[in-house]
Amino acid sequence: MRSFNWNEVCEHRLAHSYLAKPAEAHAIPKVTSAVCGVQAQILSAAGLALSARVQPITQQDVNTELWERRRIVKTIGPRETLHLLPAGELSLWMAAMCARHALNEAYWYEKEDLEPAQADALLAAIGETLDGRCLTREQLSDEASLRAGSWALEKLNSPWGNLLGPAAFNGLLCFGPPQGARATFVRADQWIGNGWTQVDPSQALKEICRRYFAAYGPTRYQGFGHWFGLKPADARQIVESLGEELEEVNFEGRPAWILAGEEVLPREQDISSLHLLPQYDCYILGCGERERIVPDFSRRRVSVHGRGRFEGATGLPVLLVDGVVAGIWDRKAHGKRIDLRVEPFIDITADQRSQLEAEAQRVGTFFEGEVSLSIEALD
Repeated sequence: MRSFNWNEVCEHRLAHSYLAKPAEAHAIPKVTSAVCGVQAQILSAAGLALSARVQPITQQDVNTELWERRRIVKTIGPRETLHLLPAGELSLWMAAMCARHALNEAYWYEKEDLEPAQADALLAAIGETLDGRCLTREQLSDEASLRAGSWALEKLNSPWGNLLGPAAFNGLLCFGPPQGARATFVRADQWIGNGWTQVDPSQALKEICRRYFAAYGPTRYQGFGHWFGLKPADARQIVESLGEELEEVNFEGRPAWILAGEEVLPREQDISSLHLLPQYDCYILGCGERERIVPDFSRRRVSVHGRGRFEGATGLPVLLVDGVVAGIWDRKAHGKRIDLRVEPFIDITADQRSQLEAEAQRVGTFFEGEVSLSIEALD
């Protein structure tokens, strides 16, 4: 059995997350695929996550990929949260989400107190309403309820959007270009053109599991389950179903799994890495050993700051040093000027200060503004 220490695993994950060496600007879809999607509850944060991995890019470059080239798609992904996913893999991801839904609930419509016939009518109405069109939530709700029945209006207007997920998973819905502050929806199968295909849900879920272990291994089934939103028993069954495709290894004295034959290379140079990551970054969400990613000295500070009280480090923009949360940061825009404040939890070396200044400029480039960097305690 091969054995790996934390430094080796951390470096391996940073490389697979394109944080060790960023890709070129044209590679946004490739990187989005490699990191298993980018959470997009806050679209600007998703763009910042990509800009840490694909350089140089601006917010407009991400918007162009989304709304003009359509090589990435905004939709409902892992944990049923908004994600950016590669358009060429959308069918695979949505099939995997169908399988997840089936594991977590017997039938999605039972939770909504719907009969099977009502569920079928509702999905058909959403697909027909969006046929060749781009509609706001209100427009979609009003017109689809006319097709399905007046009972559907309240369901479609639910603030939680529980019925949007099943429509997305069936290729009937994804996000379209926003109209000001209002979100819009389009037919996913039409939006990506000929790229939509039917994929077996159980096979799709296994493929997503493979990709997760490629990006964030070595890790355990609990990490996969937490990341995708599966019960531990279901996650374990899926991992075990891959059989010899996964190799059991010793990770700091505990069993973990990695893709069979995958190399974990040691760091080539003894140089510290430093990144400014946004809230809900895929690296923080994907890595299963949260106690190593967010050590005690960082957790204590994070837990008393802003959204860190409720969501921990995932809910805050963080300073990542050598793959570990070592600070927090924020930004305030004043026209084209951006005040960027960083609170390190460690002593910053001269080399790390230089990297921090480069990261601040990268954030400025993304938002096309002038950055003023300060190192201070945040409120």
